[in-house]
Amino acid sequence: MNGSRSVHTPTEKDGQLALRDHIVARALGARDRHGPVIDAESIMRLLDDRAAVRYPVGVRFDAGPLEPGEFAWAMPLGERPSDGFCLFIHPHFERRPEAWPLLIAYHLPSVNYGEIVTADEAELFAVTLLGMDIDVYYHALCALADEIAGAGAQPHTHH
Repeated sequence: MNGSRSVHTPTEKDGQLALRDHIVARALGARDRHGPVIDAESIMRLLDDRAAVRYPVGVRFDAGPLEPGEFAWAMPLGERPSDGFCLFIHPHFERRPEAWPLLIAYHLPSVNYGEIVTADEAELFAVTLLGMDIDVYYHALCALADEIAGAGAQPHTHH
């Protein structure tokens, strides 16, 4: 036997692909358990599903901690992710439950995976969970952000 064996050292690209695969699997599992249609009621139930959302998340309609033009932000409630998060959603959307799944789903990957999540992974999770086309989702999310964005302000999100 030859003792030399080629060892693959994972690259950053390998890590990104593994993350994306994990995000898709988590979203598909959540959709199987709570869907196929994810509406306001099912997205709120999903927040308590630890197979879908690793850490406790409460929702509060309050713009206090949001930056101008920001529609939502998952604020850590302590030093560790296990301390939970408060997902602050702009109060403009409190009486718009049809928008909740789009807004909430976008922020769940940052709760699950932390700061390594980009807008691409956030959108991937949301479209997989909600069963939407990426372009349709992106335009819907932009339209929602535009509703609260000040004149000339660009909608932005925390990462």
